[in-house]
Amino acid sequence: MTDSFDPEHLRIIEAVLFASAQPLDERDLADKLPADSDVGVVLAELQRQYGGRGVNLVRREHKWAFRTAPDLAGRLTIEQTQTRRLSRAAIEVLAIIAYNQPITRAEIEEVRGVALSKGTLDLLFEAGWIRPRGRRRSPGKPLQWGTSDGFLDHFGLESLEDLPNLKELKAAGLLDTRPAADAYGNRAVDGLSPVDIDDVAEDEPELDLLDDDDGLSLAE
Repeated sequence: MTDSFDPEHLRIIEAVLFASAQPLDERDLADKLPADSDVGVVLAELQRQYGGRGVNLVRREHKWAFRTAPDLAGRLTIEQTQTRRLSRAAIEVLAIIAYNQPITRAEIEEVRGVALSKGTLDLLFEAGWIRPRGRRRSPGKPLQWGTSDGFLDHFGLESLEDLPNLKELKAAGLLDTRPAADAYGNRAVDGLSPVDIDDVAEDEPELDLLDDDDGLSLAE
């Protein structure tokens, strides 16, 4: 043990350091002890006692704090799932692709009635939810898009046949129930017309795109 000191002083400094979210200056720690106490001796002993534990008492210039032992850092890595945020426009584009694939960019714009933001398809592609599906055999050979295996995995679908049908989407409040013309005729899935999806501007508020046990859902 270092020079003699009151064990109660050790407990006080230990408690103060644990309770602090930031490293503490020696002068601030000394203020917690009687005027005749040697805070340096107390800190040295506390550092010795914590030397082989999961947390160590460390000094950063003139400040002190408890920190995780360096050799344990690799075992304490935490993986977190981040909620991916998509604009309403991106959600609409994903739905149009899911129910009308393979589909070209121009066709998506025709369905929505507005130009497609430059980064919308890139965002969905980077998320792993859509993929190129070859080129259309028509003038200009435009690229076609479809959903990916990652899309099925994210929303808990075994196949595209498990996508909710028109009745289920309307019951969930995800479709405009007003009558609308079918822009693509037989290409609609389960009676879903692409123009049933509201046309909105690209800068509408962001929504959370969530997956649950029942499939696709939207939450503001």
